[in-house]
Amino acid sequence: MREPAIARLRAPEVAARLAAGAALILPAGSTESHGPAAPMGDYLLAEAIAQEIARSLQQAGDDALIAPPLAYGGADFFAGIPGAAAIEPETLAALLYDLLACFAAGGAQRILILNGHGGNIGAIEAAQRRLREARGLIAPALHLWREAAALLPGLGVDPAAVGHGGAPVLAVARHLLPDLCGPDVTTAAAPRPVFGLPAAGLGAVAAGGLRFGVPMRLAEAAPEGLEASRTEGATAALGARLVAALVAAAVEMLRSLRPSAGGA
Repeated sequence: MREPAIARLRAPEVAARLAAGAALILPAGSTESHGPAAPMGDYLLAEAIAQEIARSLQQAGDDALIAPPLAYGGADFFAGIPGAAAIEPETLAALLYDLLACFAAGGAQRILILNGHGGNIGAIEAAQRRLREARGLIAPALHLWREAAALLPGLGVDPAAVGHGGAPVLAVARHLLPDLCGPDVTTAAAPRPVFGLPAAGLGAVAAGGLRFGVPMRLAEAAPEGLEASRTEGATAALGARLVAALVAAAVEMLRSLRPSAGGA
């Protein structure tokens, strides 16, 4: 496999591969709590999945380069977590646009944002729109955990294992970075009421049978960082199935963007 990481390559090789049509993948994520069993840096998972995408593209006769990952995510309900750090959404949107514009100016025509943090989505969408308006370039984004969560019902996953601190992040971490993962948590507390109402996930409360978004902090609803009530179902085998589906979809997207395939 040809080395895909831009930071490990010399400039002439990067320039030549981009000029020859290589895709460019920007992994992004966060450094925050993902429950007691998973590593804090989910950007490491985005980077590892990017490597799998690059490998699959090369096996298909295509090529991809991977930019250094964006390790800090958009600020949301993880404020105050020891060791964590986040970026204000407006700052993150400007940073993302600057990175994408630099990649485009350097000759990248196929750019994929591989996002591992829900708090990045708004900033990514703002940067995507600005890039299209300024340069006419569309850089699709794959929001890893949102799409992986949508796959879980069809994989027979125990609902108790689903949520922050469980599947899908922990399952993927156990598949790709098992040495960084801890043991299962089997006695997680239920999310606490917030503002006198039942928590409905992180960042929402329930009233009248519906969910309402609120500016919640993780410690208010889930001091342990756990939304999943059990983690045994977040297995490495499940992670492997999720990664395979994510990689296959990303490869299809990037190959559709080749000029010969009629992509943008």
